[in-house]
Amino acid sequence: MTTQPSSDLTTFENPRPARDFTIRIDIPEFTCLCPMTGQPDFAKLTIEYVPDRLCVELKSLKLYMWTFRERGAFHEAVTNEILDHIVATISPNFMRLRAEFNVRGGIYTTVVAEHRNPNWQAPAPVTLP
Repeated sequence: MTTQPSSDLTTFENPRPARDFTIRIDIPEFTCLCPMTGQPDFAKLTIEYVPDRLCVELKSLKLYMWTFRERGAFHEAVTNEILDHIVATISPNFMRLRAEFNVRGGIYTTVVAEHRNPNWQAPAPVTLP
């Protein structure tokens, strides 16, 4: 197999930097290990972001997510680590990461972490009749 996990995130130029638009990425098969038991934890991750100058390339994002498969991590820590890494790589105007972890011992965990560029003003919502 030539494909391997990688922490390197590849980027590309935002094709419409003058327009605010949202990119939504669903990752339904995220896996890490419980740091207490070593058992696998499964989650659906949803990344939503408004790019500034750069966007994240999807294959590199997939290989990045693969790096967590054999790592022990608390849900709260891994969610914030992923958000911080992507933000450091592409400096988006806004990014939200929602991590919905599958049931473990009768308990579901959802962690939501956000980043907002302090120099960015979100557009006003449009209300249609």
